Amino acid sequence: MKSIRIGTRNSALALWQAREVARHLQNNNYLTEIVPIVSSGDKNLNQPLYSLGITGVFTRDLDIALLNDEIDIAVHSLKDVPTLLPENVELIAYLERDFPQDVLIRKEASRTKEFHELKLATSSLRRRAFWLRNYPHAEFSDIRGNIQTRLQKLEDQDFDATILSLAGIKRMKMDIDYEMLPLMIPAASQGVIAVAGHSDKKEINEILSKVANHKPTQICVEIERNFLSTLEGGCTAPIGAFAEFFGDQIRFKAALCSLDGKNCIATDENFEYNESENFGEKFAKIVLENGGKELMAEIKSSY
Repeated sequence: MKSIRIGTRNSALALWQAREVARHLQNNNYLTEIVPIVSSGDKNLNQPLYSLGITGVFTRDLDIALLNDEIDIAVHSLKDVPTLLPENVELIAYLERDFPQDVLIRKEASRTKEFHELKLATSSLRRRAFWLRNYPHAEFSDIRGNIQTRLQKLEDQDFDATILSLAGIKRMKMDIDYEMLPLMIPAASQGVIAVAGHSDKKEINEILSKVANHKPTQICVEIERNFLSTLEGGCTAPIGAFAEFFGDQIRFKAALCSLDGKNCIATDENFEYNESENFGEKFAKIVLENGGKELMAEIKSSY
């Protein structure tokens, strides 16, 4: 077989993720070539994500490259991937999840401030809503860009702290202080690298599913993404969803919050997994029946 062309965004973190997929292939004696592609989401760093109007802002350009046969597979941070994929694009492998958590990073001058005093920089509706749920008088600034850009803005601009995914910090081996945030439920599939393929390239898809897929991670993120898609939440609504295995049981924690954090509908379930039941859909329907339907309509009418 000729070299497998791996499409990726061209940020440092995205390239690290692509190399991780390449490593799985190379360890099984497959040749690889990494093909960086600039995404629309990376080109526009001024508007907050929720104002761009589309959920696939970081994946669209890779989808197009995949469909145009410019690449054989595309590597994504799964939390950026819409639950509804373009025709002929499918998820074929999920690498083992490493760090799903959100963490708080402060500037030096704000080390002694209490959480409720912090002015936070984040463009994530989920992070804002979950923070407001606990600290209703918090102030926010929008912030975009890769990890390095955000950390520079933290030093240069007028806010106290920002919230980042721990996965990015760990993968980049960054030596910075951070604080864990138990009040945050991660975005669905946060901390997971996923591989998308063209449905016609069955041989390549089969290779990836065999050498790179981690089945327990796949089970958990499919529950989270089914929960998200049943709520019709896209990637930008204030929804957290996280599933993990404990022995033969799965614990699933999730919440849908209003934009101001005042109204949150949460679920926390332990259950034995079986393939025949769509647990994400099941728990999302319970949330919808308990006021989630009205809350989702309210959120959608706000942006």
